[in-house]
Parts: sequence; structure tokens; C-alpha cells
Amino acid sequence: MEMRDDDGRIRTGTVWTATAHAVTAVIGSGVLALPWSVAQMGWIFGPIALAVFALITYYTSVLLSDCYRSPDPVLGKRNYTYMGAVKALLGGRQVFVCGLVQYVMLWGAVVGYTITSATSMMSIQRTNCFHEKGNDPRCGELSGNKFLLIFGVIEVLLSQFPNLEKITMLSVMAAIMSFAYSLIALLLSIVKFASQPEFRGSLTGAKIGTNGISSSTKVWNASQALGNIAFAYTYALLLIEIQDTLKSPPSENKTMKKASMYGLGATTVFYVSLGLMGYAAFGNDVPGNILTAFREPFWLIDAANLAVIIHLIGAYQVYSQPIFGFYEKWLSSRWPSAGFLHNLYTLKIPFIANSFRLEFTLSKLFLRTAFVLITTLVAMMFPFFNAILGLIGAIAFWPLTVHFPVRMYISQANIKRGSSKWLILQSLSMVSLLVSLIAAVGSIADIVQHLKHAKLFHITL
Repeated sequence: MEMRDDDGRIRTGTVWTATAHAVTAVIGSGVLALPWSVAQMGWIFGPIALAVFALITYYTSVLLSDCYRSPDPVLGKRNYTYMGAVKALLGGRQVFVCGLVQYVMLWGAVVGYTITSATSMMSIQRTNCFHEKGNDPRCGELSGNKFLLIFGVIEVLLSQFPNLEKITMLSVMAAIMSFAYSLIALLLSIVKFASQPEFRGSLTGAKIGTNGISSSTKVWNASQALGNIAFAYTYALLLIEIQDTLKSPPSENKTMKKASMYGLGATTVFYVSLGLMGYAAFGNDVPGNILTAFREPFWLIDAANLAVIIHLIGAYQVYSQPIFGFYEKWLSSRWPSAGFLHNLYTLKIPFIANSFRLEFTLSKLFLRTAFVLITTLVAMMFPFFNAILGLIGAIAFWPLTVHFPVRMYISQANIKRGSSKWLILQSLSMVSLLVSLIAAVGSIADIVQHLKHAKLFHITL
């Protein structure tokens, strides 16, 4: 018999399921852009940036883990969401700011995932075309709208799962896929480097000058690279929701700290390995998506792109379930007796064990479907949204990953103003704010460039 927690809920999460959720949340297709990001900063500052962002993310995740319960991190009242923790420990306008930034970030991510999945589907079609027809120019004339719709239909079906805890297997599969395509990209880069064993690139990255780029472009690209790396370590905004799936004992914060260490440790190894090896293989000519640099073996590249698609199918749900939970809780409290919101229907899933039933309300069926449809439509209308996502990631890094965790921890631990620990935490917050501002400027410059060439309802590779 399963034991109920102090709030009456049954939780089954462990350090390993939490690690899977963490890996799924952290490792996104943005990992494939890390060699380009390293190329903008070179052999000195590129590795330093990867290491610093990893350390900051891990440190603030440890602080945030202690904020799941308050005022005591082990015996206090549960905060079920990130915004709930902010409300309990900070209150006031901080809650509104946090909610706005968090849910815009989450929704922006799922729009970006929709676009990236479609481009991976297009990449599979293009790679096979080049393999069969050689350098036929028609292979590059592909439309991504049908792939956007296919991805949207898949997410409509998966969105009916009730919450994050119920998609653990999907999250585990997504985590495995993220390692798969990262590993394939890494192996292809190693083979490329081995075929001409010389370290390419330079100490300071992309060159300025006759055959290089202008000094202003160099600055914008380096700033955007910081934003890419910051977005690649997006994790804090989902940590509390992941921690809420954990059973106890041991205490949730203890388990979550282990999961963060395992998840962030594994992802950092991949990030550093792929970022540096991709740069070593191609130097300053490395493309924005490392997989697009290869055409053969076509079957392996297809496998990598398929892994990207499967991973993003799961990551979409990890990011959208907190949004569903937020507005569904608000609607339920506003209309506590509405049948549309509360009447539960059960659907047996064919070809699966009889014990598996999908339970849903009409509000979940219609509103979650509408959410996916609107997200897909935005992805179709603004195929350059990934550039906007870089800006969202740059802006969100400071408040969600550093500012709120630091402020909440100071309140939770009663750290005295002016003490040495208080000064260290505030210094970390200020430096992170500066990095976010710099990255945001670079992302805005990139968006301006995209606006000059992009077309509505026309997604390209």
C-alpha cells in the first residue's frame, strides 16, 4: 500500500526520476549550438564561460532546494511551485514578476521546441535527399509547416497526461535521447578532428579583419553566445516542480540536491566535451547547429535528429505541465463547482495494460488542446522565434536562476544584511545581472538581423 504524504498526496519520485527530469529540462537542442558559442569567445573565454555557468546553476539550485518547504527546509509547509516558493518567502510584487518571467520563459521554450523539432524533421528529409540525389538544389527547398503540424498533433495527445509526475517514463526516454544526439554529435566531431588532427580556432575566437567579421559583429556574437550558454543551463524555473514529485524520507531537499548534482554534472560533461571538440574540429567556421556540418554517414545523422525530436517531445511536456497546473488551479479556485472544470472522465487506452486509464476533465481536453494549437500557430507565424528565445533566455537567467533563489535563501536562512555570506550572495546576483544584460543586447542584435530576412509562415533550415 502506498503511503500518503503530510498533504494527502502520494508521491513516488526518487533521486533517479528527479535526475531524469533535470536532464530533460537542462539538456535541450541548444547543446548543439555550444560549439558556435565557444567559437565566438575562443579557447580562453569559451571554456571559462561553460564552467562558470555550470557552477552558478548548481550553486543556486542547492539554495533553491531548501526553499521547497518553508520556513523550515525539512519540516516546513510545502511550496508546490517556484512561484509558490516566492510567494511564501518574499511575497508582494515579487510574486507577479516571478510568475510573469517564469511562464513567459516556459511558453517561449515550448514554441522554440516546436520549431526545432520541425527543423530536425526537415533535416532528416534533406539528408536523405542529398544521399540519394547528390547536391540537388531541390533538396534544400523544403517546407516545414507540415512538420510543425505533426509535432503539434503529438503534443495534443501527450498534453492529456494529468501532471509532471505521470510523465516520468516520457522524461526518462527524453533524457536518454538527449544523451544520444549529444554523443553522436560529439563522436562525429571527434572523427572530423581525427581526420585532420590540428586544433583549429584561436585564443579569442572569431577573427576581426579582412577575412573575418567587423568588431561590432564580434561583440554582438560574443554577447549572444553568453545568452545561448545561459539558456542552455535553464533549470531553476522547474526545480521546485520536480522536487514536488519526490517521496520522503529522505527529505526532499536532500534528494533534490543529489539529483541536481547528478543531472547538472552529467550535462556539463557533455556541454564542455561537445563545445570544445566541435570547436577543435571546425574552428571559427563551426555552424550554429553542429549536426548541419555533417552529411555522412546519413543514417547516423538521421538517428541524431530523430533523437532530438523524441527528446523535445518529452521536454515540451516537462515545460508545459507547470503552465497547465497554474491556470487549471486558478480556474478551479475561481469556479469550484463548475462541471466543465471538475467532472472527471476515464478513457481506457487500447493495446496497453488494463490497469492504465487516462483520466481527464473537459477543461483539460479543450484548454490544453487550445494551448498546443496556439503554440503551434505562433511557431508557424514566427519561424525565427529561436532568436527571440535567446533573448528570453538571456533576460530570464538572472531573475530565475540567481536573483529569486538568492533572495529566498537569504530570507529562509535568516542571513544578516551586511554579513560576509550576504555580501557574497549579493555580488553573485549583481555579476549575473550584468551577464544577462550583455547577453540580452547581443540577442536583440540577432533578432534585428533575422527580421531583415525572415518570412512569416516560412520555416527554413
